Amino acid sequence: QVQLVESGGGLVQAGGSLRLSCAASGRIFSNYYMGWFRQAPGKERAFVAGINWSRTTTSYADSVKGRFTISRDNAKNTVYLQMNSLKPEDTAVYYCAARPQSLSEYNYWGQGTQVTVSS
Repeated sequence: QVQLVESGGGLVQAGGSLRLSCAASGRIFSNYYMGWFRQAPGKERAFVAGINWSRTTTSYADSVKGRFTISRDNAKNTVYLQMNSLKPEDTAVYYCAARPQSLSEYNYWGQGTQVTVSS
């Protein structure tokens, strides 16, 4: 069974940092593009960052550029999101997702981890 399990969320003050992790099981990690999304209360889920299998290409939402960094350790089947200079507007449930690199639609999702940034 394919699983994505996020961890690392929590409560942090504005200006602080958190690192999210997403552990993937089974064959899902090989040649899959991995992404992070977030959903704030009352808002739609939005793309945050993405990274390809070979780690040569990354993509970020404008709102997090320069503050967040996505990375992956293929040997550990894990993708990370380092979040620095956090702002209250970063408060959301963060989701890890995966898709085959040749497709545009994400077909595997984690359960999400809550990130709360206090002002």
